[in-house]
Amino acid sequence: MWFRNLTIYRLPPGWSRTPGELEATLTEFPLQPCTGLTLQTRGWVPVNDAGQFAYGQEQQVLIAMGADEKLLPASVVNQVAGERIARLESDKGFKLGRKAKREIREQIAVELTPRAFSRRTELRGWFDFAGGWLVVDTASANRADEFTQTLRDALGELPVTPLQSEPSMDALMTGWLAARQAPGPFELDDEAELTTADENKATVRYLRHALDGKDIAGHLSNGKIVKRLALTWKDRISFVVDDKLQVRRFKALDTERVREESDGLPPEQQFEIDFALFSGELGALLKDLAAAVNAARD
Repeated sequence: MWFRNLTIYRLPPGWSRTPGELEATLTEFPLQPCTGLTLQTRGWVPVNDAGQFAYGQEQQVLIAMGADEKLLPASVVNQVAGERIARLESDKGFKLGRKAKREIREQIAVELTPRAFSRRTELRGWFDFAGGWLVVDTASANRADEFTQTLRDALGELPVTPLQSEPSMDALMTGWLAARQAPGPFELDDEAELTTADENKATVRYLRHALDGKDIAGHLSNGKIVKRLALTWKDRISFVVDDKLQVRRFKALDTERVREESDGLPPEQQFEIDFALFSGELGALLKDLAAAVNAARD
């Protein structure tokens, strides 16, 4: 249930869909398998064992995009193409040109595609209509774009904008690290990446390391800026945020306790509890994060 990474979008005030509306729409655009020469398909898949395409409580809804992709490694194409090129050159008695070799590789790819194995992946998204959020479980901008575009195609519209900071996120994180204090309910953790602003991009990384040493202060005084920083929220959630406001390694710190308390429950009831806990914690954290990254503007 818990997302590992967060790409965070803002929804405009008042824009929402009920779980029933999302369910009805997404079931019309299910994931289809790759067949023939198709290299990739995207569509919507159930989020739970009950087969629901949109699971929600109150104004928070979980959905999942599936992708089916043909696996055709370039090494395989090059090997088969190389063998065919060698035979043709032997038969003709001269070397083939660059254009002819490229056309052969393209033809080999077309021939091998129907026999290629497929890999199916799943990417989840979470709506919080009350808070005005859409969160996708990825730190990849390309994967997030695939998710939002596929959702936009299904819904007909999706007026989202990435969460942004003011001033820039690297300036904010540099200020937090220089002050040795994060804002509000956040605390500095034990990881940071600092880099110079020039074209050399000289970089130093700290991992499982206290962030209050003189060496870090020296890097900051020499002009390095923070590109990645580990934070803890209310001693309950840890994560790493970068200068693009992408969140990685999002982790609840007390999940084992929660699992012990709910051990032995039926799967559907466990799913309901996990979703309620996840939604409550993430919604509260995002509210605090938005306040922290826009404190200077306010």
